[in-house]
Amino acid sequence: MRLNLDGKIALVTGGSGSIGRAVCLDLARCGAATVAFTYFSNHDGADETARLLTALGCKPEIIRANLNQDAAVDEIITAVRERLPRVDIFVSNAASGVLKPATELRRKHWKWTMGVNAKAMLFLTQGLISDGPDDAAPLMGEGGRIIALSSLGAVRAIPEYAIVGASKAALEALVRSLAAELGARGITANVVSPGVVDTFSLQQFPNSDQLLEIAELRTPMGRIATPEDVGKLVAFIASPLASMITGQTLVVDGGYSMLA
Repeated sequence: MRLNLDGKIALVTGGSGSIGRAVCLDLARCGAATVAFTYFSNHDGADETARLLTALGCKPEIIRANLNQDAAVDEIITAVRERLPRVDIFVSNAASGVLKPATELRRKHWKWTMGVNAKAMLFLTQGLISDGPDDAAPLMGEGGRIIALSSLGAVRAIPEYAIVGASKAALEALVRSLAAELGARGITANVVSPGVVDTFSLQQFPNSDQLLEIAELRTPMGRIATPEDVGKLVAFIASPLASMITGQTLVVDGGYSMLA
């Protein structure tokens, strides 16, 4: 059975990177009519995502925003209201953070990482489900899907990942609360938690090659997850087939995390 997202309109944060692009493209392949996505500094990546969406017959909308700034949320919601009639699917994928031991973290590291990884998702959701100016209807109504991207660091101690892991744990807690509060409005909220995925972000780890090699060896499926594996799961959760799945964290890692 094909995942039917025909005519749906999506908003994806962080659409210029590996996983964000895969999410945008899988939504488009399943029939999404428009995919709006944010980016901050990767101009070439944003252009490439837009080009690939257009090639799939999906209309791209590019919104540049620095999600660490409080004004960015209002700017994104304003841009969405100006360009789109509604938002059926919201994917909070943009992420940032500081890779340091917990004992070396500073207040500015906490503010930056929590701001991008957790705070932005919450207040963008509020903007989507709230009435607009002059009592305009909320952008997201019944049947809406909220999907946040987390990581195994939310539940496991990973070297130099303390602040990012804490932000992802906060993200998962927020999604559970949103699921409980928005269920009566016909809106689901879930988390997708990839395992080790070979992305630009992972390459920032000083031992990334070793991490990839170890992950592949200990993954029962014999390979690490790809951005496309993540995109397919997001598309499924966004589809009508997942209408009774809410408040869950779904892990896509080939079985990596089930082993001690």
